[in-house]
Amino acid sequence: MKVENIRDISKFFEVIDQCTGRVELVTGEGDRLNLKSKLCQYVSMANIFSNGEIPELELIAYEKEDIDRLVRFMMDN
Repeated sequence: MKVENIRDISKFFEVIDQCTGRVELVTGEGDRLNLKSKLCQYVSMANIFSNGEIPELELIAYEKEDIDRLVRFMMDN
């Protein structure tokens, strides 16, 4: 799923931390980073963070409830 215009990065990672299954960030090179890992969170955000806002990310979530959680976050924020 593609997510866009994440303005509240702290809240975004709170939602990621609440996910029960694996959530991966797909990089421009096609690599997949496990966003449940704090180290991967810091590394990935250092590479794409711009002006306190994340314009677009491609995420893969494997559990339906995690997908629903991420969709709710995007609709509410």
